[in-house]
Amino acid sequence: MGHREDLLEGAKRCLLEKGFARTTARDIVKASGTNLASIGYHYGSKDALLAQAYVAMVGELSQSFDGEGEGAPELTSEPGTVERFHEVWSNVIATMKEPDPQWRLSMEMLVMGDQLPEVRDHLALAQREGDRGLVTMFMGGREEDVPEETVDTLGRFYTTLLIGLIAQWTFDSKSAPDADALTEGLRQVLAAARPEE
Repeated sequence: MGHREDLLEGAKRCLLEKGFARTTARDIVKASGTNLASIGYHYGSKDALLAQAYVAMVGELSQSFDGEGEGAPELTSEPGTVERFHEVWSNVIATMKEPDPQWRLSMEMLVMGDQLPEVRDHLALAQREGDRGLVTMFMGGREEDVPEETVDTLGRFYTTLLIGLIAQWTFDSKSAPDADALTEGLRQVLAAARPEE
């Protein structure tokens, strides 16, 4: 690996060990075996590096959502069905039960966003692609075929559910909903919905 990749891997380790706010440039240098000048050269700033490391970590974790991650059950139900909704949320929640502090890190990043505009802007761009990926995970198809309007509606709907779930699991995992509860909630919403006349 070169310095760029070493820095990214070191930043990931620091984020998991210390979180965003407590990680210093020197911490990253120590964890990566590189030097301070490498951070500016390859990423522009420590915060930009940490933001990219966080996005990479979420991308790796999201492979478990659709059954592509190591040990994650493969999705077997038809896209767009209640059964697919249940399968995906089961996989998401399984990642929240692991002792990894990554989901707590997500909450830290959300809270700090307004204090770090450069980080917020980087994460907002990544979130848009995350919205698009969630649509295909639940509904099938290819990400490049998802219309922007669908990203703005259905993608953001799924992201809102995900962020709420992260908050509940981070705050009180014992009372947080599981996939059965989320799916039953969806069934109740569908049953209560009335077709427009």
